[in-house]
Amino acid sequence: MTDTIDLDHLRQWIGRSSQASDIVTAQPVKGLRATLFQEIGEPKMGDAAPWTVHWCLAQPVFPMSALSQDGHPTRGGFLPPVPLPRRMWAGGELEFFDCLRVGDEMTRTSRIADVTMKTGSTGPLCFVSVDHLVTTPRGTALRERQDIVYRDMSTSQAAAPAKTPASPPSAQHRESHMADPVLLFRYSALTFNGHRIHYDRDYVTKVEGYPGLIFHGPLQAAFIVELAAKLHGGAAPKKFSYRGLQPLFEGSEFSVNANTTDDGMELWTANSAGQPTMKGTATW
Repeated sequence: MTDTIDLDHLRQWIGRSSQASDIVTAQPVKGLRATLFQEIGEPKMGDAAPWTVHWCLAQPVFPMSALSQDGHPTRGGFLPPVPLPRRMWAGGELEFFDCLRVGDEMTRTSRIADVTMKTGSTGPLCFVSVDHLVTTPRGTALRERQDIVYRDMSTSQAAAPAKTPASPPSAQHRESHMADPVLLFRYSALTFNGHRIHYDRDYVTKVEGYPGLIFHGPLQAAFIVELAAKLHGGAAPKKFSYRGLQPLFEGSEFSVNANTTDDGMELWTANSAGQPTMKGTATW
């Protein structure tokens, strides 16, 4: 049984900060381009990296002895020790000011912005919001809010849609790819993400009760951002807000979709049935 959640204790983490730096090199740029089905090329000094390459840089590194069963670091360091076993990337917001380029030294400053509780269909939900600021010698490259959700493992049916799916939305623009396990593994490697739900099928099905490997939330967001930029002459949105709707699983086709609106674009990823799994809004 999950431990009692002491929200007042968890909120003591609000305001905690950390900072990490890295250098944008050609190798992660090539790897991310390949993972996003872009032309790989031979990135040279000064060449622009994919818009979400910051998720591949300056990632925390912990010894194996400091990892918990799910592959994440033991809780209670920078992030609060939420006593709920399932952890997912729920959504967030990105503001782009400048791209990262090969050769840039980037610094990410992170701060716990909020810790809140809600009740969902599967029980208690704890949301942790983290603000990030990514800078280079040229100034601010991007601001980000990342929303992480923790929930209980009370039901193996938690991943199933609660309602009968509506008709798939139509899209003015659509790109389709396969949610291949190798694609998920590559992204885990690029982001040094040890979370076993993305590569360990026995763990994700037998322990967490999902039907298969889970597609990374930030990888879905990366596909959406790149499609938005592609449809807007290569320029990233000034602001991109997104949230996960339901898990996207391995083993079938997925699509990245966009519709133009008066204010910008509505974008989403969808599973093989056409049901949205993540939605985003982009403005320029």
